[in-house]
Amino acid sequence: MLNRRHLLATAGAAALAPTVSWARAGSPGPLAMLQPDASLTGEDARLDRLMMGNFVENLDRSPESATSLGVDVGPRAAQRSQLNDRSKEFVEARRAEAPGKLAELRRINRDALSPAFKVTYDVAEFQGVGAVERGKLGYGAGFGIYVVSQQGGAYQSLPDWLDTQHPVKSKDDADAYLSRLGQLGRALDQESERVEIDAGKGVLPPDFVVDKIIAQLAPLKDTPGVSAHLSTAFEAKAAGLGLSGYGAKAAELIDQSVRPAAERQSALFKRLRAKATHDAGIWKLPNGEEAYRQALRNFVTTDDTAEEIHNIGLEQVRELQGRLDPMLRAQGLTQGSVGERLKAFGEDPKYLWANTDEAKVQLVESLNDQIRDIATRLPRVFTRVPRTPLEIRRVPPSIEIGAPGGYYQRGSLDGSRPGAYYINLKDTADWPKWGLPTLSYHEGMPGHHFQGSILQEAGSLPLYRRSGGGFSAYSEGWALYAERVAADLGVYDDDEAGKIGYLQSYLFRATRLVVDTGLHHKRWSREQAIRFMMDNAAEPAGSAEREIDRYCVNPGQACSYKMGQTVIAALREEAEHDLGAKFDIKAFHDTVLLSGAVPLEVLKRMVRDWKASRR
Repeated sequence: MLNRRHLLATAGAAALAPTVSWARAGSPGPLAMLQPDASLTGEDARLDRLMMGNFVENLDRSPESATSLGVDVGPRAAQRSQLNDRSKEFVEARRAEAPGKLAELRRINRDALSPAFKVTYDVAEFQGVGAVERGKLGYGAGFGIYVVSQQGGAYQSLPDWLDTQHPVKSKDDADAYLSRLGQLGRALDQESERVEIDAGKGVLPPDFVVDKIIAQLAPLKDTPGVSAHLSTAFEAKAAGLGLSGYGAKAAELIDQSVRPAAERQSALFKRLRAKATHDAGIWKLPNGEEAYRQALRNFVTTDDTAEEIHNIGLEQVRELQGRLDPMLRAQGLTQGSVGERLKAFGEDPKYLWANTDEAKVQLVESLNDQIRDIATRLPRVFTRVPRTPLEIRRVPPSIEIGAPGGYYQRGSLDGSRPGAYYINLKDTADWPKWGLPTLSYHEGMPGHHFQGSILQEAGSLPLYRRSGGGFSAYSEGWALYAERVAADLGVYDDDEAGKIGYLQSYLFRATRLVVDTGLHHKRWSREQAIRFMMDNAAEPAGSAEREIDRYCVNPGQACSYKMGQTVIAALREEAEHDLGAKFDIKAFHDTVLLSGAVPLEVLKRMVRDWKASRR
């Protein structure tokens, strides 16, 4: 019923790149952070040069990442007026180079590396193996299966990215915005070409996803440039700089380039709709079983099989429902299954916000209150609390239909843009008051914002480690574990309804393990998966549909939350048992947080090495 979360995937790696601030006194400038560490020697220096070289090469190829990181300055200033290349030639070239990149890494002598650089090596090798495997499939986009979906593609991500991440602080910035806006149509056409190529291989989203793509393309193709948010919001920013006529220029570009490309993409999907099937899982695609194995490895970052993950999910659903049963009975809910009683609890009018714009403003402010409260408690279990500000925002109404329930967007590299988490308020009935605190703790603090900001402000890792490797099981696992940390800090001591919301959040993630593997491994239908989520986690029908449709186009990612949290919680329990009085919760959290995002198998080694040192 609540807490639908997903890292925003705008413009590929740009959205996943954490912010790293140099704005404090005595800290290096952005371009200086793109140089290898001259103080290193031996194999550490060799690996550092290789990693930084690859990182800079990727920045050269991704102007959008350069802007998101704030390094599109000085000799890189031209990147501020460019968009990423999304052509088939570019994608094919990246697939072709992956084996060579992995071979180059493996020429490094891992045994001769320091402990910190062994972690860097293991992270890079995991990524390299994944890139080679994905390249062999020969279809898809990065970690995604489909080039364009209801949750991915230039049409869906770039308008928001241009509005929220492209800076407009000078005339040069405004001119660069117009240049990028003029390239948006090309980006759409490049992806349309790849969609058609993949469709020829039998790679096409399910019919219900195609319908959502067509619906979401409609505003982009049908809204006149003069009325489009891409021009009106830009007009206001330019006017604030004393620039006139910029909104009209943007409107002309939209009408001449963007809208026609959106119309072409819409027409393509309308034509392909006849070929789309209703089968929801990627087992139907060429080499589909291998594609799902890769997806699980990429997102879960362990060797657990689909069958094992499915059974883990079933066991955790039973355990969590067992904990919720007496709590719901204490609320007077004694009839029906746990899922039915949770549904009734979530529909109680006293826990619902009105579905009005005024109430939605109040809802967002209540989330800010929760963040302010938890911030005062965090020093009890963490050695440091981040200084980077956090803003809570509503998901833009124009993309609510396909957007997840909530997601976090990291700030800019120079600290000028704060971190933000977004909540989808299409229907406030999806967010009963007893469930909202866990959203704040997951997306904000001590979850995503906390984890990313701590890494940013510590400044102890090279930029390529702070900016690379989404590792969903680590980041989403941490954010889900962070909900438990909030509970440990007493946020629910006087809030029995909030305790139910906390456990329901975990139950929701456990059901994800079941339905994701059900769809892609056991060949469940879309309707079967929706029904399981409604019956077991009390998801409203509309929300359950959006969730399941998300899992259909992004297989494996939904498993990362509960699998990641399960591993982190087990590592803590293991350390508490083995260390006894020597266990230090702050030191444990530092060990998990300060080395950045890593695969879970690497995290296990790191925590066990720390545990051995504490002995």
